Amino acid sequence: MTKVLIYGYCVGVFSSRRLEKRLVEDIGFRVLAAGNEPDFRTLAEFRRIHLKALEGLFEQVLRLALKLGAMRLGRVAIDGSKGKANASKHKAMSYRRIEQDEKRLKGEAHRLLAEAEQADKEEDRRYGRSGRADDLPAELARREERLKRIAAAKPDDKDKQSGSGHSSGDVRKARPKPNAQHNFTDPQSRIMKGPEGFVQAYNAQIAVEPALGLIVAQALTQDANDKNQLLPMIDAVKRQSGQKVDEVLADSGYCSEQNLREAARRKVDLYVATGKQKHNELPPTSPRERIPKSATSVDKMKRKLATTTGRAIYATRKTIVEPVFGQIKQARGFRQFLLRGVEKVRGEWALVCATHNVLKLYRACTS
Repeated sequence: MTKVLIYGYCVGVFSSRRLEKRLVEDIGFRVLAAGNEPDFRTLAEFRRIHLKALEGLFEQVLRLALKLGAMRLGRVAIDGSKGKANASKHKAMSYRRIEQDEKRLKGEAHRLLAEAEQADKEEDRRYGRSGRADDLPAELARREERLKRIAAAKPDDKDKQSGSGHSSGDVRKARPKPNAQHNFTDPQSRIMKGPEGFVQAYNAQIAVEPALGLIVAQALTQDANDKNQLLPMIDAVKRQSGQKVDEVLADSGYCSEQNLREAARRKVDLYVATGKQKHNELPPTSPRERIPKSATSVDKMKRKLATTTGRAIYATRKTIVEPVFGQIKQARGFRQFLLRGVEKVRGEWALVCATHNVLKLYRACTS
C-alpha cells in the first residue's frame, strides 16, 4: 500500500478512486501491488490512518538523498505557494454574516414551529388526538441543521467565562472580528490570494538547494502571507535535513526588520528582496555613497542587493525554488489538497515533497 501511494504521487495520481482504477489498468501499479486490487475506500483509509508515518517519510528520503550525494547544504532558496483546499470559498461566511444568519434562521424556525403547532391544533380538532407525532417538516429540519452548524462555528462565550475566570471584556476580545471568515467545509483553511485570485487555501512552504533541486525543508501554514515564515523555515532546514544552512534567498514577502535582525544574530547570510520587482528585474545598481550608521536592517539589505555580488546571488533564486513549484503543480498536476484539516493537509504536503525528492534522486542516479 505504501509503494502504491508513493508511486501514485510520483506519477501524478493522487485520488484514491484514480489509484483504484490504475491498480486494474496499469502494469506498474499492478506489479507494486503484487496483483492485489484494494478499493478506493481501503486506499483512502490506509492514507488517513498512516498519515503521520507517511509525513515522516519526507525526512527519511531527504537524509538518504543528502547522504548518497555527500552533499553539504550551503545556499537554499525559500518560497511559498497557495494550495487550494478541499473546500469552496463560497462555503465561507464572515462572523458578522454568521450572527445575522443565526438571527434570521431562529426567526424562521420560530415561525415554522408556530405554523406547525397551529396545523397540529387544527388536525386535532378535525381528527382527534390519536395520531402519532410526525418528523419535523423538511423546511424546519434544514434550518435546525443550519443553526447547529452555525453554533459549532461560533466561540462558546459561556465556556470562556467559566473556564478560567475571564471577565466579559476578555470574552469580547476573544470573539472573532466581524470580517473573520469561517468555512463550513474545511474550517481550518483560509481565503488567500493566489495566481487565480482569491481561493480557499493553505500556504505551502519549501526550501530548495541548488545542486539537485531537492526540497530540504517543507511546512504548511494557515497564514495568508510569508512574513512569519522565514525564521521557521530556516529552523526547519536544520531540523529536517540535519544540516545548518549558510545562505538563504527569499523574495520580498519574507522581508521585515525583525526577520533580518534575527537572521543576522544567528549568523545566516540573507539575500532577501526589500520590495516588489517586475518579472526578470534585478535590484538597482549599487550607489557609491557610504551607508549611514542610522540605517535599518532593511536599508542595509537593500544596499547589499544593489552590489554586483548581491545582484548575482539573488538572481539565482528564481532558478532554484520557482521551478520546483512548477514541477509539482504543472508536471505532476498537484493543484489541490485532497484532505481536510490543517494536520491532515500538512501530512499530505509532506508526502508531495517526499515524492518530489524521490523523483530527483531517481533521475540523479540514472542520468
